[in-house]
Amino acid sequence: MARREETERMCALTRVEKPVAELIRFVLGPDDLLVPDTDAKAEGRGVWISLSRTAVAEAVKKNIFARSLKTAVRLPDDLPGLTELRLQQRYLSALGMARKAGQLTFGATKVRGLLATGDLVALITATDAAEDGRNKMLGPLKALHYAAAEEGIAGFSVPHFELLSSEQMGLALGIENVIHAALTRGAAAQAAVEKARRLAVFTAKPTETDTGRPAVDGDLLPEEQDERREIHG
Repeated sequence: MARREETERMCALTRVEKPVAELIRFVLGPDDLLVPDTDAKAEGRGVWISLSRTAVAEAVKKNIFARSLKTAVRLPDDLPGLTELRLQQRYLSALGMARKAGQLTFGATKVRGLLATGDLVALITATDAAEDGRNKMLGPLKALHYAAAEEGIAGFSVPHFELLSSEQMGLALGIENVIHAALTRGAAAQAAVEKARRLAVFTAKPTETDTGRPAVDGDLLPEEQDERREIHG
């Protein structure tokens, strides 16, 4: 029988209940090896930890997994790193599905065209993109959000994700030099946005003055927003 879905679960590290979207689940695999269950669909009893690389590392340090499962647990050499890799793989897989569905556009010219019309649900930039090329995309993205705010369009948000290198994306998608891309409307694209958000939140580094919203380069946003790095919404 499939595990019953829950809207909230308790983080075993902090003992705080959170929506499952803000957590990641871990389960025992073969030979009692703990593995990340990134889609939260694996059978058996799991341990939920806040969606944060720092939180997973702290859970390892404090022996949270064995204590929560009440049994001996074997841990991978680098559980935080393995978890990040799995989240990256899920994101790249979702991008591949969006491409097959015709909801992923590549190339600076085509992406700028989508930014001009607002016909996109997310902007994607490679981490090794040139600064001038990045700025040529982010200027129109800012303009989209400003225009929506001036027109009083509630809930308008086109996130910008800068999470993986051009090589990582190119190898996964079978395309060379994936520097600029955009997700357009559709279920597959929305799934990719959700996977990207989870990866961004996991890799974000907390600060004393953060707002709890992740930046695409791995820091949480301070009160003074750096809009180039912001994940809007």
